[in-house]
Amino acid sequence: MLSLLKFIYNHPFNHDNRLGGVIKFIKWQFNCKLNPYPIVYQFTERAKFLIWKGLTGATCNIYCGLQEYEDMGFLLHFLRPDDVFFDVGANVGAYTLLAAGEIGAKTISVEPIPSTFKYLSDNIAINGLAEKVQPLNIGLGNDSRIMKFTKSLDTVNHVATDSETDTIDVAIKRMDDISSLIPTLIKIDVEGFETEVLKGAKNILSNQNLKAVIIELNGSGNRYGYNEQLIHDNFVDLGFKSYRYNPDKKELIPLGNYGNYNTIYIRDQSFVMDRISSARKIKIGQKEI
Repeated sequence: MLSLLKFIYNHPFNHDNRLGGVIKFIKWQFNCKLNPYPIVYQFTERAKFLIWKGLTGATCNIYCGLQEYEDMGFLLHFLRPDDVFFDVGANVGAYTLLAAGEIGAKTISVEPIPSTFKYLSDNIAINGLAEKVQPLNIGLGNDSRIMKFTKSLDTVNHVATDSETDTIDVAIKRMDDISSLIPTLIKIDVEGFETEVLKGAKNILSNQNLKAVIIELNGSGNRYGYNEQLIHDNFVDLGFKSYRYNPDKKELIPLGNYGNYNTIYIRDQSFVMDRISSARKIKIGQKEI
């Protein structure tokens, strides 16, 4: 609880009204005590969430506007309606709703856990995004097969190790095989399985129409024996450079290596900066970015 309150208080979206974020948290806790039913939460001007107690992939956006402020801000400023976005590890669909609901980009949304996929599908439905979003209840990897996933760890469900129980079987495909479309932007959040996902995306990664990748590299790959430095090196070999993004200043900040959490890899910086500098204002709650 204390760590969550610190996260809310220090979140960059709340820096002008830190107490306001904490008050939103308290109000939500009261709502959960009194109301056992889902509510519809207005995420952005054009996108909304179906949300209820315990749905941590969505609730933090209530307190913090955009849970992953830098990376979600980058998506909102970079994508355009004619683009294609791949949301790999979509969870309940926060990035999908921003890309398809707010921006209008064609989105392929991949979520392996059936119960979470149901929430994702509900969020696509309440936003009327059936024509914009193709949801896939699969996992991604380097080949086609069945793999075991954990199923009761909410936002950190992952490919199960040999010692883990309470698992389900999930069909795995290669990213290169899920669509003939080439994404302009990919977000990858697969809890340590990034190495295998990228091995199955060689054609997409080498296509120059792919301009950016948002990827979580936080050491989770260690559970499978993967070296995340090799992921960074591979991106560099493909012509990408690593950045953070400041949505308030519309500023790309070079990293040199990868960050502690999400890292944005960009190819063709001038193209990306032209997009960012000309992006329309996006309203999140009472704030515009």
